[in-house]
Amino acid sequence: MITESLKESIIAEKLTTKISYRALGSKYKLKFQTIHQWVQGYQGKMRNRKSEKKMQPAAVESLNQLPTDVKKLQEELRKARLLNEILNEVINVAEEELKIPIRKKFGSK
Repeated sequence: MITESLKESIIAEKLTTKISYRALGSKYKLKFQTIHQWVQGYQGKMRNRKSEKKMQPAAVESLNQLPTDVKKLQEELRKARLLNEILNEVINVAEEELKIPIRKKFGSK
């Protein structure tokens, strides 16, 4: 069973590196098509209804109990955290390739 955090880290890895879907599939022992669907879903190319159909009925039922504004905020927070993780990884890669510090060091003047 793939956890949501592992799924998000796989999506982040795909979006921040030049690794192929097949290589990621081999690395995590998943079908590359599955990873491709996750990335496409994150990028907004798949409908939300398809992902809800794949969820277990208990998970869908618990989501339906929450007010819609709370569900929207939770989804936005999840996406913001994933974007933050992606941007941090981009900065890490840039620092490695350019061999210069990009992040500001607080406290130094």
